[in-house]
Amino acid sequence: MKHPGIVTLISALLLLTAIDPAYPQFQPPHTSPGPGVDRIRFRAVAVEIAPAAIQRGDIDLYLFSLKTAAARELLARTDIKIYQAPASTISIILNPAPAPPGQLNPLSIREVRYALQFLIDRGFVVSEIYRGLAAPMVAHVNPYDYDYLTVFDLVKEMNIRYDPEYARRTITEAMTRAGAVMKDGLWHYQGRPISLRFIIRVEDERREVGDLVASELSKQGFQVERSYQFFGPAIQKVYGTDPKAFEWHLYTEGWGRLTLERYDFALINQMYAPWLGNMPGWREVGFWQYENPRLDQLGQRIFRGEFRDERERAELYREATRLGIEDSVRIWVAAVINSFPARAELRGVTEDLAAGPRGIWTLREAHVPGKKELTVGNLWVWTERSTWNPVGGFRDIYSLDIWRPLHDPPLWRDPFTGLPIPFRADFTVVTAGPGGKLEVPRDAFIWDAAAGRWAPVAAGTKATSRAVFNYAKYFSSKWHHGQPISMADVLYSIHQTFDIAYNPDKSRIEFAIATTSRPYLDTFRGFRILNSTSLEVYVDFWHFVPSYIAEYASPSSLSMPWELLYAMDILVFSKRQAAYTDTAAQRFNVPWLSLVVDLDARLVQRVLKELLEKQDMPENVFTLAGTPVLGKAEALNRYRAAIQWFENQRHLVISNGPFKLARFDSAAQFAEIEAFRDPTYPYRPGSWFRGSLRPIEIGSVRGDRIPIGEPARVTVEARGPGNIAITYLLVDPSTGRSVAKGDAARVGPNTFEVVLSPQLTSQLKGLYQLVLLAHSDSLSILTERTLSLQAAPPTPPEPAGPAGGTGAVGPTPGISPLALGIALAIAAAAASTLIIMRRRRR
Repeated sequence: MKHPGIVTLISALLLLTAIDPAYPQFQPPHTSPGPGVDRIRFRAVAVEIAPAAIQRGDIDLYLFSLKTAAARELLARTDIKIYQAPASTISIILNPAPAPPGQLNPLSIREVRYALQFLIDRGFVVSEIYRGLAAPMVAHVNPYDYDYLTVFDLVKEMNIRYDPEYARRTITEAMTRAGAVMKDGLWHYQGRPISLRFIIRVEDERREVGDLVASELSKQGFQVERSYQFFGPAIQKVYGTDPKAFEWHLYTEGWGRLTLERYDFALINQMYAPWLGNMPGWREVGFWQYENPRLDQLGQRIFRGEFRDERERAELYREATRLGIEDSVRIWVAAVINSFPARAELRGVTEDLAAGPRGIWTLREAHVPGKKELTVGNLWVWTERSTWNPVGGFRDIYSLDIWRPLHDPPLWRDPFTGLPIPFRADFTVVTAGPGGKLEVPRDAFIWDAAAGRWAPVAAGTKATSRAVFNYAKYFSSKWHHGQPISMADVLYSIHQTFDIAYNPDKSRIEFAIATTSRPYLDTFRGFRILNSTSLEVYVDFWHFVPSYIAEYASPSSLSMPWELLYAMDILVFSKRQAAYTDTAAQRFNVPWLSLVVDLDARLVQRVLKELLEKQDMPENVFTLAGTPVLGKAEALNRYRAAIQWFENQRHLVISNGPFKLARFDSAAQFAEIEAFRDPTYPYRPGSWFRGSLRPIEIGSVRGDRIPIGEPARVTVEARGPGNIAITYLLVDPSTGRSVAKGDAARVGPNTFEVVLSPQLTSQLKGLYQLVLLAHSDSLSILTERTLSLQAAPPTPPEPAGPAGGTGAVGPTPGISPLALGIALAIAAAAASTLIIMRRRRR
C-alpha cells in the first residue's frame, strides 16, 4: 500500500563533490549490471556474539546495533570498523483507553500521563544505560533531526525534567479527583489495587529502561506487572489487540530509521495524530480509538502541504508538537547512537547520516576485495510478526533490511541532505501553489471505485501542482521473473490503492488501510499518460521545496508486478482466504499474507493458475478511454512466469532491484539473495555509492559569563560541509523560560559570535544555559552544544590565556567522523525522532 513515496533535484555531481575526502577511494569491483557481489547471506546472530562472529569471519557486517559496552570495547580495534549513526529511537507508548465500570485506568487521565514525563530520568538513561551513546528526547524529533530547529525552543520552555516530586503532586491530585485512594502505599479504586501491565522488550537496553520506569511507577503507588517479551509476542500484544481489552498499559517501543529527513511531514503524524493509524486503536474497526481532532487537523495540514510558506508550516509543526507532548500518549526517551560493526576490509559503505550502513545504499555496493559473497548478521531474519506483502506487510525492520536491496523505489532520500531525490524514476514539477491552481487536462483520468473503471476528470477540475514521472529506467528492464516492466504495473498499483480506499466492500475488509489512506488520496485530481514512459500526476499539494511535491505525488512504488498484486487482491477480497494487515487477519481468522511463507505463496499461486486457465485479466484496469493498454497474451505470459517462479524458488517475492530473493528459511533464520545480472538492468557498481560526510563539528567556545549591563559575547568555532549557521537559545534553567533566541553572526570563515545586548544582560542574574545548534544547507543533521553562563557584575579583563568556556573537544582515536560529531552533540544534548512511515518497529 502506498503512502507518498520517497524523491529530489540534488545532482549526483553535487553529491560526489560532498564526499568526505578522508573516506577511502571507492573502486567498483566489476562493471557487470547489478550489485557489487554475487550473493548475500543473512543470518540471525545474537547481539552478544556478533563481535566474535566478525572476528572469526563468520559475518562481514552486523545490522543490529551492538550494546553500548561491546561497542566501546571495539572502537580501538583495527580489524573491526564501527559505523555509528542515530539510527533508532525509543519511546513509551501508553494505553489511554477508559476502564470498564468499577475500574480505573490511570493512563486514561491526561494529567497522569503528562506526569509520567517527569518520572523518566533521561539523563540517567543516556549517561548510565547507554554510556553517552544516546541523546535525551522529549519530542518526536531529537537533537540530531533538522526539524528540531523548528521546535527546540518550545521543547526547552516546556521544562520537562526528571522531577518525581512534581510528578507525585500531579498524580495525587488527578487520581484523587478520579476517586482513587492511596492505601498502604498503593493506589486503590473501589477497594481494589490499581495494577499496570508493562510490556518490556528484552533484546537490548530497553530492558533496563523499562525496569527504570517500572520502578518509578512503583514508587508513585502503582502496582506494576512487568512482562518481559521479545519482538513478535510484544508487537502482537500491543498493536494487535483492542486497547480496551487491557492486554497492556505501557510498552517500551523501539523505532528504526530508514532514511534522513529534512522537512518532516510523516513522522509527526505517525507519532501523534490518530488518523494515520499509529496511535492506540490503530484505526482498526471494532477497537476503541484514541481521538484527538486538533492533532488530526494540524497533522493533515502538515502532511498535505496546506500552508502558505515555511513560516506557517513551522507554526503548524510547533503547535502539533506541543499538543503531542502535552497529551503524552507516546512519551519519548532517547535517540540511540547505533553501533554497526563490520570487517575493516569491507568497502562500498555509504554512511547515511540517520541510518548508517543500514540505509538503502550500502548492500548494493558492499564487498570485500577478492570476495564475491557477503554474510550479513542481524538479530532476526524472521520473527512471528515478519510479513512480506507490499500492501499491509513489511512492518518490521528485519524484513526491510533484506527487502531494500531487492527493490528499486522510484524516489528516495539523499543520505546527507535528507531531501527527496530521483532513485530510478526521473521527475519534473510545476506548481501554482500555494495560492494558485492549474487546469487539469480533460483527457486526464481518475479511478472511479463505484463504477470499477477509469473515468475522465470532471470539467473544470483544477489542481495545485503537477508532477511528471519518467519510468524509462524501469520500462527498459525486467522484473526478476523475466517479464518486462510496463505502464500496466503502474496503472494496477494506482488502481489497487484507490480501490481499497474507496470501494466499500474492500474498505470494510481492510478498514485500517482504507481509513488512513483517504485523507492523502483525496488530494489527487487526475492522471495522464504522456507517452510510453511518462505519467503526469495532478495533486492539491504544495511545498516550498519542489522535490517534496514530487515525493507526495509519486503514485506507485513499483514494488511487485501487477499480476501478483491482482492475484493477492482476489485472494484477500474475493476468496477471503488471507488478509493484507494483521488486524484484518485476526478479525476474519485468516492468515496475514506473507509471500515468503510456503502455504501463503501456494494460495497466491493457485489463484494465478486459475487466472491462466480462465484466461482472465482485469480488463477494466487496463482500459483507458476504450483503448486497452495491455494485451491478453502479455497477461498470460505474466501468469506463467509467476507460476514458474514459485516452482523454482518456493516463494513469490518478485521485484526489480539489483538482487533477487533466492532462499528464505524462517525456521533456520536464514535468507539468501542473488545478484540480478540481467543485461537490461540499468545500474552497475558505483551507481549507488555516496561514501561519507563529516557532520558539523563545534570546536572551541570562548565566553563563560554574562557581564550584567554590558554586552556579552560568546565566540564559537564550527566546521563542516556547506554553508554553516548557528542558532542559539538562552534559557533560564530554573523555569525553562527562553530569554533570547537568534542566529549567531559570522565573524570569520569558521567563526561565529553570539552577542547579548546590554539591555538584555541588565535584566539577568544567576545561571543560564546557552544552547547552540549548528546546521548546514548540505546536511540534515544537527550538532548541539549547551554552555552554562553566569550572569554577574562585570570584572576587569583577565590576562590573555587559553580559551575559556567549555573549550574544544578534540578528536578521539578510533571514532569515525560521524561518531565524533555525535560525541560533540552528546556533550550537552538535552531535548528531544521511518517511517514510517519511514520509521519501522524494532
